[in-house]
Amino acid sequence: MVLNDAVRELLDGKNPAVLTTLNPDGSPQSSVVWVGREGDQVVISSTGGLRKVQNLLRDPRASLLVIDPADSGRYAELRGTVQVAEDAGREVAIRLAEHYEGDGAGQEYADLPAEVQRVVLRLTPTKVHAHT
Repeated sequence: MVLNDAVRELLDGKNPAVLTTLNPDGSPQSSVVWVGREGDQVVISSTGGLRKVQNLLRDPRASLLVIDPADSGRYAELRGTVQVAEDAGREVAIRLAEHYEGDGAGQEYADLPAEVQRVVLRLTPTKVHAHT
């Protein structure tokens, strides 16, 4: 699915987002996340083994809500499927930290011990509802 310019602008900003996945019993599980965009895919970095990651490995369906904090009536909900992969070199974690918190903020992720696994979640939207 091709994202329109208004949705891309929301994803490219420093806007808060909420990722919702499905627990084993079918109930929703939501987490506040930082988001980035690679073309029309949304990327999120996470620590491996967290509930949202476990949920996505079992059931890749997810919903992402991105909200403009300056105008809460401006938002986009993206539904789709997520692929989970290693965040090689913690590249996505570092990029998102620096985008949201400024230059040098990604060093925290670069300095994590090797045993701390970072993963990248790639959301491919199949449905988008936007109020922009």
